[in-house]
Amino acid sequence: MSRLAVPKTYKLYIGGAFPRSESGRTYEVLAADGSFLANAALASRKDARDAVVAARAAVSGWSGATAYNRGQVLYRIAELLEGRRAQFIAEIEEAEGVTRAAASAQVDEAIDRWVWYAGWADKFAQVAGNANPVAGPYFNISVPEPTGVVAVVVPQDSSLLGFVSAVAPALVAGNSVVAIASERFPLSAISLSEVLATSDVPKGVVNVLTGSPAEIAPWLASHADVNALDLVGAGALDWVSLEIDAADTLKRVLRPESGADAAAPALGRIAAFTETKTVWHTKSLR
Repeated sequence: MSRLAVPKTYKLYIGGAFPRSESGRTYEVLAADGSFLANAALASRKDARDAVVAARAAVSGWSGATAYNRGQVLYRIAELLEGRRAQFIAEIEEAEGVTRAAASAQVDEAIDRWVWYAGWADKFAQVAGNANPVAGPYFNISVPEPTGVVAVVVPQDSSLLGFVSAVAPALVAGNSVVAIASERFPLSAISLSEVLATSDVPKGVVNVLTGSPAEIAPWLASHADVNALDLVGAGALDWVSLEIDAADTLKRVLRPESGADAAAPALGRIAAFTETKTVWHTKSLR
């Protein structure tokens, strides 16, 4: 007797929990051959607002942690990803229709990028900051600080690697993130959310919305409590309008990127979501 299939409905990841969309909507996620894989939540404006509230509540704790501790937490994500490597390979292979070797390469690169960014957590401030020469008996030091809540439209043509490449650098400096997953390939992003939920990442630091970026992104771009906007995966959207909406609340904006090198690891992606604080201090006259 054959078993009945048990179709899975993937939920959102907001504030460390897995709620359904408040709208009750879902959409079908299909494999590369057109067969049914699962249902995913179709996030609404209210879900986006809830995600921003959760991200805002998490900023102080995450940014207040030591840089060394943030590096440990990010490295722990890589460890857990390594432990569930086979699951992610199978998901990517089925969803994207690529070979097992290509799926394995994507997962390995995603793990390596977590490790790369984890290594920068307690080092980038020394590179991005500076001790400034000034005239007078003063120390003048510039240090990078997190900008706050970062909304991210992740690359849409990648199940896992694009998500990691866009989200990880925003976390390094102490920002919290609201990420819109790939609409076509959302399952790896939600599976990664399960990794985050069982790792040391505080609730609300990463929030994952699935559904239509065209529907969700305008609300995040215009939200007054979002401090920065990464449009790396918004090339197919009217991203100019999103940038205009973001300007109303003085958001830092990164424009779309395309191709295999979109959101490639770079120190500039960490620094893009920081603000520079300059401190003056008198020198001792003794």
